[in-house]
Amino acid sequence: MRGLAMLEGDMSEIEGIYEDLDADVSLEEFREAVEAKVEQMGGLADAETAAMLVAHEVGESEVAGVADIEPGMEEAKFLAKVIDVGELRTFERDGEDEGRVVNVEVADETGAIRAAFWDEHAAAAVEELEEGQVLRIKGRPKDGFSGVEVSVDDVEIDDDAEIDVQVGDTHRIEELTLGLSNVNLVGKLLETDSVRSFDRDDGSEGKVSNLTLGDPTGRLRVTLWDEQADRARELSPGTTVEVVDGYVRERDGDIELHVGDRGAVEETDEDVEYVPHSEPIESLEIGQTVDVAGVVRSADPKRTFDRDDGSEGQVRNVRLQDATGDIRVALWGEKADVDLGPGDEVAFGDVEIKEGWRDDLEASAGWRSTVTVLDGGEPTGRDDPNEEAGLAAFAGGDGTDDGSPGEESSDGRGDDEPDGSTEGERIEFTGVVVQAGDPVVLDDGEETMSVETGADVGLGEEVTARGVVRDGRLDAEDVL
Repeated sequence: MRGLAMLEGDMSEIEGIYEDLDADVSLEEFREAVEAKVEQMGGLADAETAAMLVAHEVGESEVAGVADIEPGMEEAKFLAKVIDVGELRTFERDGEDEGRVVNVEVADETGAIRAAFWDEHAAAAVEELEEGQVLRIKGRPKDGFSGVEVSVDDVEIDDDAEIDVQVGDTHRIEELTLGLSNVNLVGKLLETDSVRSFDRDDGSEGKVSNLTLGDPTGRLRVTLWDEQADRARELSPGTTVEVVDGYVRERDGDIELHVGDRGAVEETDEDVEYVPHSEPIESLEIGQTVDVAGVVRSADPKRTFDRDDGSEGQVRNVRLQDATGDIRVALWGEKADVDLGPGDEVAFGDVEIKEGWRDDLEASAGWRSTVTVLDGGEPTGRDDPNEEAGLAAFAGGDGTDDGSPGEESSDGRGDDEPDGSTEGERIEFTGVVVQAGDPVVLDDGEETMSVETGADVGLGEEVTARGVVRDGRLDAEDVL
């Protein structure tokens, strides 16, 4: 009774502290908490001190969004929308009655989190909760299998609150947040990886592979486990696929979409556009991890080497050009097997910029990088794999200053013609052999020229070809 009398005498101070409290709690609930604090402290604190202590505790438990919830918090109070209600599961407790639990996926604009409902609350969650409802949740955060999760102590439905979160529909890449599960996503398949085996702690063998998907909002790495891993062998880059029932995880600071036994990856006829963002080559600096795109100017043969551990590695270098400059790109491991040649338009994702030979910059494409042929067709992007496709697409749009099709460049030349040449004219062109075969492709440092010749020339050799230009190619009479 003494504590209650103290509250009655200090109501103005308590109300003043309550008014300054930015938390979702009623005045009546606040007064009850203050009274309990006074009784708990056995008269060592007056009502005003107890009110300040309660205000501090309540303020700490209120979070601005799901992203602010951390495992070390004693309690968290937050608003979130129901994304998915899981199945009710039962389990045996040691010497106790059967336990029940259901996991409910909830989210707000900052992220998603799993809320675990236990025992009598679990049954009520299955019966009463629906996707799209907004809940006021109070619970205890902890580390779970899929990241932070909340063990729910109290919950109520808030019909008046609104949270702008997508529910029950296909996601886009930019909408994915850590902790989301039951994710459906449609994207263009940019790259597939090999299937790898590993041993689990229980002695069983697992399998894993990776895909890279793109949509209008970005690019994403997809990890396929066990039975789903073989899909990497069965799907072809350039097709559109739908990921069903994936879950979002984090790796090396980036989010990935994982697909396990419950999920699937299927081809679909839906048309999805992917336009890669790229940094201008002239702006690149050592230490950056960036996306670059352009046209392959030259491609070296693949080389193998021995690692320190005795295994064999492989690497292939290509030179990439855009409208601002060019850079050597080192393709490591399986990336070295990608079929690229001069004239291919390609995007390299997540390449690391390093110091290369003779203080030149080099882009390193390792296991995290992606290689995407931008024409969406066969790996070389050409009807004839030896046909040179030209550097115009990344040297000012179509090779003109204003990007308008069909116009000549400022020096009066057409897009695919060497200096001063016109169709049917006899010319002389000197350049380095960047592709040997039929046709030979020469590069003079500014442009390339396809040359029809039977001469035996080697990569890297500087030659001069003389002849007549026909259909954009030099029909060589002499090669010196």
